[in-house]
Amino acid sequence: MTIEDLPVIGVSLEHPDTVAAEHWLAALPTTPVLACTHLMRSPRPHVALSLVFAGEAPPSLGPPCPEAAAAQLTRTSGRAVVYPGVRDLVGTLSVAEIIARSAIERVEVLGGGAADHTAMVDTGGFVRPHWRAGVLTLATTPAVGDRLVPFETRTPTPCCAAH
Repeated sequence: MTIEDLPVIGVSLEHPDTVAAEHWLAALPTTPVLACTHLMRSPRPHVALSLVFAGEAPPSLGPPCPEAAAAQLTRTSGRAVVYPGVRDLVGTLSVAEIIARSAIERVEVLGGGAADHTAMVDTGGFVRPHWRAGVLTLATTPAVGDRLVPFETRTPTPCCAAH
């Protein structure tokens, strides 16, 4: 049985942001094999989750969110937080190693297309790929030392922080 054969559960507790959604996810009694956050617009902007469990899902996860489940099933959107291999993505790894060790299928450089498989990525221990056109894709950006870093960081600079 593969991860694609397992049921997808969509849940919305109307988390205000991905940080709150990830805290909730970390507190679950059972860790899913795949968990993605999804930005929802209605009834007001919030973050929902799609979850895939290898075994039985914990009871009473919260209000269902069919939109999040559908996005995961179609791989049209979603930011992966838990996925196969995520724990092995620490330190500096080549693009080829990232693809070999995890469910990430493609690494891109913002504005530059697919990253060379020999390019080195300083993961910072925080790797959150997105579903893009059915492919789990990690967006990166060039960094000091001829390396790449994930575009999304654990501690992003707030918009207009320097103003």
